[in-house]
Amino acid sequence: MYGWAFTLAIIALIAAVLGFGGLAGGLANIALVIFVLALIGTVIFFVLGWKAAKKIVG
Repeated sequence: MYGWAFTLAIIALIAAVLGFGGLAGGLANIALVIFVLALIGTVIFFVLGWKAAKKIVG
C-alpha cells in the first residue's frame, strides 16, 4: 500500500507541474488516505505480532 501511495503522490506532483491542479489535488488526497490507512495497518499488525511473539516466548 505504501507503493500505491508513493506512486499516486508522484503522479500528483507531475500533474501539478503540468498544470492539472484539480487532478493533482484529488490524487494527493487519495495518496494521503492510502498512506494513513497503510500506517494504521502497519501499527495494528506490529502490535498483534508483538503480542503473539510475547505469548510464544514467555
